[in-house]
Amino acid sequence: MINVKAVFCMSFNDDLYSCVTVEESRELLGFVVEDIKTVTLIKYLPKLAENYTEDTWLKLRDAVGAIQNSTSIKYNLEELYQAVENLCSYKVSPTLYKQLRQVCEDHVQAQIHQFREYPFICIKSLDNLSFLKRMNRCWQDHCRQTIMIRSIFLFLDRTYVLQNSLLPSIWDTGLELFRIHIVSDSAVQKRTVDGILEQIELERNGETVDRSLLRSLLGMLSDLQVYKDSFEEQFLIETNRLYAAEGQRLMQERDVPEYLHHVARRLEEENDRIMSYLDQSTQKPLICCVEKQLLGEHMTAILQKGLSTLLDENRVTELALLYQLFSKVKGGLPTLLQFWRDYIKSFGGEIVCTPEKDKDMVQDLLDFKDKMDNVAQNCFARNEGFINAMKEAFETFINKRPNKPAELIAKYVDSKLRAGNKEATEEELERILDKIMIIFRFIHGKDVFEAFYKKDLAKRLLVGKSASVDAEKSMLSKLKHECGAAFTSKLEGMFKDMELSKDIMIQFKQYMQNQSEPSNIELTVNILTMGYWPSYTPMEVHLPPEMVKLQEVFKLFYLGKHSGRKLQWQPTLGHAVLKAEFKEGKKEVQVSLFQTLVLLMFNEGEEFSIEEIRTATGIEEGELRRTLQSLACGKARVLNKNPRGKDVEDGDRFNFNNDFKHKLFRIKINQIQMKETVEEQVSTTERVFQDRQYQIDAAVVRIMKMRKTLSHNLLVSELYNQLKFPVKPGDLKKRIESLIDRDYMERDKETPNQYHYVA
Repeated sequence: MINVKAVFCMSFNDDLYSCVTVEESRELLGFVVEDIKTVTLIKYLPKLAENYTEDTWLKLRDAVGAIQNSTSIKYNLEELYQAVENLCSYKVSPTLYKQLRQVCEDHVQAQIHQFREYPFICIKSLDNLSFLKRMNRCWQDHCRQTIMIRSIFLFLDRTYVLQNSLLPSIWDTGLELFRIHIVSDSAVQKRTVDGILEQIELERNGETVDRSLLRSLLGMLSDLQVYKDSFEEQFLIETNRLYAAEGQRLMQERDVPEYLHHVARRLEEENDRIMSYLDQSTQKPLICCVEKQLLGEHMTAILQKGLSTLLDENRVTELALLYQLFSKVKGGLPTLLQFWRDYIKSFGGEIVCTPEKDKDMVQDLLDFKDKMDNVAQNCFARNEGFINAMKEAFETFINKRPNKPAELIAKYVDSKLRAGNKEATEEELERILDKIMIIFRFIHGKDVFEAFYKKDLAKRLLVGKSASVDAEKSMLSKLKHECGAAFTSKLEGMFKDMELSKDIMIQFKQYMQNQSEPSNIELTVNILTMGYWPSYTPMEVHLPPEMVKLQEVFKLFYLGKHSGRKLQWQPTLGHAVLKAEFKEGKKEVQVSLFQTLVLLMFNEGEEFSIEEIRTATGIEEGELRRTLQSLACGKARVLNKNPRGKDVEDGDRFNFNNDFKHKLFRIKINQIQMKETVEEQVSTTERVFQDRQYQIDAAVVRIMKMRKTLSHNLLVSELYNQLKFPVKPGDLKKRIESLIDRDYMERDKETPNQYHYVA
């Protein structure tokens, strides 16, 4: 609203608006002004000059033609824009839109001739690259022209076209015309797509191509909405064909590590193509195609050909790449997991089931476990499935050979906990024990381990060969945590006996000081509770009178404090320190009790035969031969053997080696009897089997007492749930038959497969 007195005036271009008075405005526009001071400005459209529309269109058409022909425009662009706005204001928009479309269509139709055989140049006279460049130039010109034309006709585009939703914008019209008249031509489209595919194939073969050209042409196909139908389908078919042939060829020519790196490089190249010139929508089908042809079709062949080699040689980089690639392919990881599990079973089974490798079995198992852990952690992304498969595989192969791994693990622990083991510090020893416990977990027959571990622990404690009490107790704690208090109760009892023995010996020394006839032999006794310690076969030997007398003194002392107990001496576990005189001087010799008895004989005579020594000492023949061998054939030869040789034979004679020399004052002579004999090993194993029979019997009676009546299959199933060691169905059947014979249970008279508990 504007306040005026009588006349108002506004001026516009092309005389569309003129000066009028209020009165004239009434006549012209027919509105009533009630208040002369308040008037409303009304825009009115004077009648157009004759031929204005035609003249203006000719001017606009010339401008469009100049743009299409890349010549200079005669008119000012602002003037042309205003002309379009003027025409639109006079409702000429529909005609103007149709005229513009027709002019553009005529021009685009004319462009097709440069790509056809007639009447211009022959299409075949152009090589594919020149054809693509011509097509790209045509497309770029068309886009540039459409943008300029739209800038002139922008008012039309933003008013009339915008208000008519069914009409395409000037830009979309340009795309539509190019699609209809150029790209949709079958010959042109085929040549364009074939040319693009040829350039991509050249690049895949290692040649350099014009990526900007490919990016522009593929962008054209995408903008024209023909990318998927005209290009992508054929592109994926060609890609599929190329990589199918390449996969077959390279699997024959290359080893697996080289092939895996090639696949990774191909995937990287294809992703780079997507980033550089392919449409993003192509990424998923393209990568899937490459993965399928280079990996999916050859998964089994790759693993059969190369997984064992990669794992044997610890090719960490290639294994990580293998996992990364297989994780992309459907079914890749499950297939890899199965081969990984089979490899572990095969390699581990060879370690366990080859008796020639028994000496290094445990160390080989630890090294193998470390290696597989490293692969699982660093190559297989700590995948839980692979870690669980590894555990399952270890448990399977380590129990393929019953009992032996458990025995050897116990001996390996003994070697690490024994005094003189200088291989590791306390921290390293602790780490070794932790690793051993991991292997120990896989063993089913843990009672075998317990039997051998207990026997070796007894030797370490009794002969003072334990490297560290802390390490011993640490191992005991680990076993207790793994298997429960019942498993370690006897082992803990052994340590308790050693502590009590120390207290008893302090009291015994005080007791001896009060004796009227003190002995010149210092006696140390370990009192062992029979149920805690391994069973030792009693061996009667002929001890010197001084030793026998001292034994009786101790027996009197001990039973005086603990009436009702029975003492049984175990000479096989005894050891002594002897003082000896050689030409070189006095020495102290640390020996076993059997070695002691043999050496003391040479106080009474110069030379003895093996038979004479056996008669005098009462030592069992096999044990005596080993004892004489240690004294006369070892490193510290305090006895001479005639004739010389490594083994002790019948007829050999022995004399004291007065010329013996050694740099140390106290010499420890290897105690042959401390090394496990075949008989001891068999005896330990037999004791384990006997204990297992007792456990089976107890479990059967316990189950039958609770259930009263049970079928054979259900009883066996219950037994497998309760027993903690591997057992064969035949062994269970024998124990059931034994219990039936001993009237603990009976068969059902009508159903022999049914058992009843006998109270």
